[in-house]
Amino acid sequence: MSLTIESQPDPFCIHRYSPIGCLDKDALVLNSSSEETLINRLDRVERLLGETETSYFLPSRQSGVNDMYLHIGCSAPLHLVQRSRVRLVWAILRLRHPLLASQVEMEDYDDIKFIHTIPDTADTVLSDADATLEYRSQSKDDLIYSYLNGPRTLSNQRLSYLVVAQQNASYPSKLTDSHFLICATHFLGDGMALHQFANDMFTLLGSTSTETDLLNLLYEGWSDRYLKSEHKFQLPSAMEDRFPPLPPNKWSRIISSIDFKESQRKLIGGHAFPRAVKAERRTVIHTISFDTQKTKQVLAKCKLHGVSISSALFSVCNVAWTRTKRTGLELPMMMYSALNMRPYLDSCAASDSYWFLAVGYFNVILPAFLPADGGDTSRTFWHRARLAKAQSARAAKNPMVISRSREMARERADRARGWAKEDDHPKVGKEHSEKVSPVPTATPTIPSSALLGLSLLGNLDGIYKHAKYPDIHLHTLTTGSRQRSGGMLMFAYTFVGKLWVSFGFDKNGFDEEIVSKFWDNVLVVMDEMFL
Repeated sequence: MSLTIESQPDPFCIHRYSPIGCLDKDALVLNSSSEETLINRLDRVERLLGETETSYFLPSRQSGVNDMYLHIGCSAPLHLVQRSRVRLVWAILRLRHPLLASQVEMEDYDDIKFIHTIPDTADTVLSDADATLEYRSQSKDDLIYSYLNGPRTLSNQRLSYLVVAQQNASYPSKLTDSHFLICATHFLGDGMALHQFANDMFTLLGSTSTETDLLNLLYEGWSDRYLKSEHKFQLPSAMEDRFPPLPPNKWSRIISSIDFKESQRKLIGGHAFPRAVKAERRTVIHTISFDTQKTKQVLAKCKLHGVSISSALFSVCNVAWTRTKRTGLELPMMMYSALNMRPYLDSCAASDSYWFLAVGYFNVILPAFLPADGGDTSRTFWHRARLAKAQSARAAKNPMVISRSREMARERADRARGWAKEDDHPKVGKEHSEKVSPVPTATPTIPSSALLGLSLLGNLDGIYKHAKYPDIHLHTLTTGSRQRSGGMLMFAYTFVGKLWVSFGFDKNGFDEEIVSKFWDNVLVVMDEMFL
């Protein structure tokens, strides 16, 4: 039995061609220009989530913990950012990056799959894109706040979403201020994917292509991907499947396990913000930017002392916390950050998409005290920035970086499964915890608390090719994710020639006075050391 599929005319543009096909469960027959092409075809493609993806998926199920967002504010002529054009570009990019248009099905804690339904026609791609695109009349702050603190935008059936907020966009001849909010679950990808995607989106929006041209591009992309491809369609592979394989002997696995445990044993941190759970999570974001002239001063100062802004930010937080706490500074202070794992991965010929999750983790540990004699804080500051630089470099260049990332992924996934089981079956989880409660030991426990996480994105102007979309002026960028209760993360990056520092935290999860004092000290330390 077969089903005849015929595309319908788009209300905005005329199709260059409209494929008419015959689809059954095994094959698709496409009639085009008196030719018949028979392509083996499945209705859907699936793959299991990798360990790192699983560690992000399981905590997200209830309220969207770690759901990412990227906000970009821009001014552009209205015709470049109107819904009909944005819808076409959104559809083209979802076609190129199939995980964005996929769903997730969970059978068990070890059986979680991405499911990608093969679109019957390019019109289906366009329709699905339209269903995940929303236009609002809303301010930038309200847009971000509602995503972070309101009902969850994403779900297992909707892994990506695009919101465009515009106010006073009724004059086609004038520039319109628009705020784009790109939303995606964290188990789909990472910050590198998010920013590259945004650049590709604005490149298409700001191109000279008409909407008819974009529609034709969508049709060509659908035909190339699902009908003409020489390779069987596959979803992008998980990070762990892209790692170079371990040598096929048990000693390699034993050595990797021992090395990982030893590296974790060295993580010592004795500082954390005081907790104060008052109510439901409420994430707030403090963002500051330095103008282009001051940013040049900051870059010059960091270069003079042989460090990057990223390394200096670890030292900023270190000195700011020391000034905030003042006492009990005997133990060192630990901060964590993400490591881009893409340079360590094997290429994947089966997929050309950059939308996949490829992050590892590393820690920076610095002394928590300042010189007792009240000496030159500047000298201490830049010395610790160099310590942070050295530790970051060791993490990235360590010959065991792949094996450690593989072990960390496995540990994080196992931990996430354990927590998920306790969330889903509280009674069973409680009984299990009681059964495996540790036996008291005389060996003291080494504290390993991290004060906060830093996401150091570097120079984003290296990703955003502004010259390719000269009629669209990007002016603001904010990024982050929906946090868990008691979550805290600081971002730093340069964008449109400016240094931006963003601090997000759960206002109801911490002692508000301490957090406020810490942020004030961060601002003071940056002024003292950078300018």
